[in-house]
Amino acid sequence: MQTRIALILAAGAALLAAGVGTARAGTAAAPRLFHAVSSSTSSNWSGYAVSGASASPVSFTSVSGAWTQPAVICTRGSASYSAFWVGLGGFAQGSQALEQIGTESDCTASGQARYSAWYELVPAPSVDVSLTVNAGDAIAASVAVSGTTVTMTLTDQTTGQSFTKTATVASPDTTSAEWIAEAPSNCNASGSRCTTLPLANFGTVSFSGSSATGNGAAAGVSGTAWNAEAITLRGSGGSSLRSRFAVAQGSVTATPSALSTDGSSFSVTWAQQAASSTPRPGRGRGRGWGWGFGRGY
Repeated sequence: MQTRIALILAAGAALLAAGVGTARAGTAAAPRLFHAVSSSTSSNWSGYAVSGASASPVSFTSVSGAWTQPAVICTRGSASYSAFWVGLGGFAQGSQALEQIGTESDCTASGQARYSAWYELVPAPSVDVSLTVNAGDAIAASVAVSGTTVTMTLTDQTTGQSFTKTATVASPDTTSAEWIAEAPSNCNASGSRCTTLPLANFGTVSFSGSSATGNGAAAGVSGTAWNAEAITLRGSGGSSLRSRFAVAQGSVTATPSALSTDGSSFSVTWAQQAASSTPRPGRGRGRGWGWGFGRGY
């Protein structure tokens, strides 16, 4: 699969949302305050990520979310790719690990749509999941970490199929949690240089039930226990090193909406494909920051 290289390009100080909701206890309504959400730009991620401040770090033990598998619009002669997932880790600069599970909506060069499921424990290769996924299926996914044990679950609620993988990871990254739509990347054999692949036209993907548990507190994306960032994908279509920060290039290709009042729902909309160079031969496509490799078509 594609290498999930998450190159966060530019962090913005602009506030996107500061929601105030209500929670009922008996007949009384109590206010629930949510953090403001800052913005950043990535070469291949779009969605939301949460993490702690340097002075107040957060250790996340779980993340969960749901989405409807988007139907891609394919054009003959142009392969393109898109992935949708929840995960822990991989967001901080210099991160060496990412635990994630999700689905793909891809287009072959012959113009055929392909849908699949996968998981990945970066820096290990991504692994296909033997679970049939179709456009329009309701997908639910979660990742949980306890010590060095990682448990990843993906359920197709439309068909009733479910997949769970438990693995031991030497040093899992639990410093962040994410709900992401992604343009995968193609990397060379060593993984030192990666090229973002053309992003498939997935239209709009809607995430719901987005929740994380960090430092013992469970909340939606904009919970007060952590900082949230809305990530806009600007595809550069060029090669890049394993560096988190660079100059943003290219047109906006995927943009997250504002969060729902309770901070658990949002959508990501494909907008316009940026110009892309031809991916160089490598060890296939994969997910994450560019440290994991997997199978290609």
